[in-house]
Amino acid sequence: MNTLLKKCLAAAVMFGSLLSISALTPASAAAPSDDLKGKNVVLVHGAFADGSSWDKVIPLLEAKGLHVVAVQNPLSSLDGDVAATRRVIEQQDGPVILVGHSWAGAVITQAGNDDKVKALVYVAAFAPQKDQSINDILKDKPAPVWASALQKDSAGYLTLSTDAIIHDFAQDLPVAQARLVAATQGPWFSGCTDDKVTQAAWQSKPSWFVVTGKDRMIPPQLQEAMAQQIGATVVKVDASHVAMLSKPADVAAAIIEAARSVK
Repeated sequence: MNTLLKKCLAAAVMFGSLLSISALTPASAAAPSDDLKGKNVVLVHGAFADGSSWDKVIPLLEAKGLHVVAVQNPLSSLDGDVAATRRVIEQQDGPVILVGHSWAGAVITQAGNDDKVKALVYVAAFAPQKDQSINDILKDKPAPVWASALQKDSAGYLTLSTDAIIHDFAQDLPVAQARLVAATQGPWFSGCTDDKVTQAAWQSKPSWFVVTGKDRMIPPQLQEAMAQQIGATVVKVDASHVAMLSKPADVAAAIIEAARSVK
């Protein structure tokens, strides 16, 4: 009996060990991809936001072996935001996939001319041409409903009302989360809309464009027109302007696709 009991216990221990190893070993699909190691993703936030707007996307990219950094833009001017982005690009060791949301589309269009940048990803973003500003893109287009909700301080910086954040900026987020976005938004200098890009990186580098189908900030039709104009690979996402918060897996997939294209 003692011998039989010992054999049973030994078998149980071995079986338990195998289960433990299995539980600690993720599926191969979840393992970092060898072709993504050594590549860097630099994420650039747009107006009325900060670097934390990428917090749902970052872990998804890191899980694939990518090195990820989010820029903290001053939102003070195109030159100022480009300078902040270039400092981050400079710190990267290896090729960079540069990603910009909203206003940051203009930022990456300019900053993306750095030799380290190998691909651009526009997320519900503006994609200006050379010598073009945001106001040039929007000229002759009707003013959006949310424009009346902009609040300007004595220094000329703009913020969006909480109501506009909830109903127009991030309408597919839970209200509590949208309120958090409103509370942490970065004020945007009003003069940014007149700043012109002097050299468009998309003219010489491959680009991707995440078009957000429920966007009330930059109309989907305008996004599609800009994507076509720059020859971008289009990824359509059924999301509000903040797809990186409401559909982070879709946004991450587009960035990963761009990263895989980089040699």
